[in-house]
Amino acid sequence: MSLVHLLLRHAHQNPDRPAIFNGTAAWATHGAWAQRSAGLAHRMVAAGLRPGDRVVLFMHNHPRYLEILWAAWWAGLVVVPVNAKLHPREAEWIVSNAGARWAFVSHDVAPEPLAGLERQVGVASAECDALLAPVDDAFAVPVVERDAQDVAWLFYTSGTTGRPKGVMLTHRNLMTMGLTYFIDVDPVAAGDAIVYAAPMSHGAGLYAIPHLMAGARHVVPASGGVDAAELFALGESLGPLSTFAAPTIVKRLVDHAEQHGMGAETCARAFKTIVYGGAPMYAADMARALRVMGPRFVQIYGQGETPMVGTALSRQHLADTTHPRWAERMASVGVAQTPVQVRVADEQGRSLPTGEVGEVLIRGDSVMAGYWMNPEASAAAVREGWLFTGDVGCLDDDGFLTLKDRSKDLIISGGSNIYPREVEEVLLTAPGVAEVAVVGAPDTEWGEVVVAFVVAQGSVSTEQLDAHCLAQMARFKRPKRYVMVGELPKNNYGKVLKTELRTRL
Repeated sequence: MSLVHLLLRHAHQNPDRPAIFNGTAAWATHGAWAQRSAGLAHRMVAAGLRPGDRVVLFMHNHPRYLEILWAAWWAGLVVVPVNAKLHPREAEWIVSNAGARWAFVSHDVAPEPLAGLERQVGVASAECDALLAPVDDAFAVPVVERDAQDVAWLFYTSGTTGRPKGVMLTHRNLMTMGLTYFIDVDPVAAGDAIVYAAPMSHGAGLYAIPHLMAGARHVVPASGGVDAAELFALGESLGPLSTFAAPTIVKRLVDHAEQHGMGAETCARAFKTIVYGGAPMYAADMARALRVMGPRFVQIYGQGETPMVGTALSRQHLADTTHPRWAERMASVGVAQTPVQVRVADEQGRSLPTGEVGEVLIRGDSVMAGYWMNPEASAAAVREGWLFTGDVGCLDDDGFLTLKDRSKDLIISGGSNIYPREVEEVLLTAPGVAEVAVVGAPDTEWGEVVVAFVVAQGSVSTEQLDAHCLAQMARFKRPKRYVMVGELPKNNYGKVLKTELRTRL
């Protein structure tokens, strides 16, 4: 079943119900949303796009994100969401690897045409206006039906080789994720609203699916991003909002509430549910968030390979301060969500007893179909239906999962994934750099920040290294700190001892 039928259902039953807002201004009803998506789908098919073709969305949060997304599915296409914070060169690599034919872009993230595309459409252009012109009868535009196992969302996530891997998520994967939200995360009613402050190219955008299932409202801040004052004002105006937020966003919201003397009752008028994930949340920070804003938080743990579905720590668990193991539970990532099994295994994939630390494995209908054009990586990641996450943790007697570390060197800063090798490869092309090793350092605001240990040949300044990084990759990936060293610590095999570097920090 195509995800398009979620939109058609409400366009048929509730065509005049407000669906999309740009700030506080109504943008589209469910009927108008369907008419615009149908119009774009019809024009993309007429232009020669065929089922399974890839279309890139390289744009900031915008009300048109939802219209283009559902239009692509209407035409039987595969959406390739690209983080607007990426450098155009990084986006071009994804375009090439995915074999994408079209792209919808924000002008400031791609001011020049991206190489390899047949057509690039500016999201705020007259061309986009024409492509999204509504049809009179959306139901007359045929939906290009796709099988439940067909790919709907090709999400690129960083890999250990320094190049991202394309995670193939099917209509079934996304439908599973949407239905799971109601059971394990939060019930949704037609009068509810979700606000997109975090990038819609990631988990925040995927949460459009359960909210469309319920016929709820979709709110894109006028700023397109995270402004705590704006989000509180939107909540006061449009009713309590739900949102997905990385811990750094949660911290900004809590800071704003505390600075303005807001209590839990005031916060409850602005926010119904804040789902947090994507990076570690310090227990002290969550205790403060609960104290300031009240019980409106839910934690989820998942990966791009099992989108938003792994474990969940409910608001009831977080609020139950009388439980004898409340402190331990608050430091965990909760229990397995309904459609998946979670276990902890040793290096051979054998289940470990309760309390023992090993790799976290997940199995269920949310697990990806594999990596795009990468059968070797697919076979390594998914074995006998189990996703080997690369995360290390342990389960307690009640099924609560606590993450201990990551078996890979992934750095998560502000909810964004950064692989050290990707940064190292860029720095090694900088004049005057002989060797480099990149690690993550704990940070109270961002969770982690990137730190580069550099062995220089001659004279090189941090300003020069910064400029070199900004010319080659996204700003959020560049190191926040450079440590100049005479040599890097290595073992007998010549491998850099990153554990020792982290100890130095």
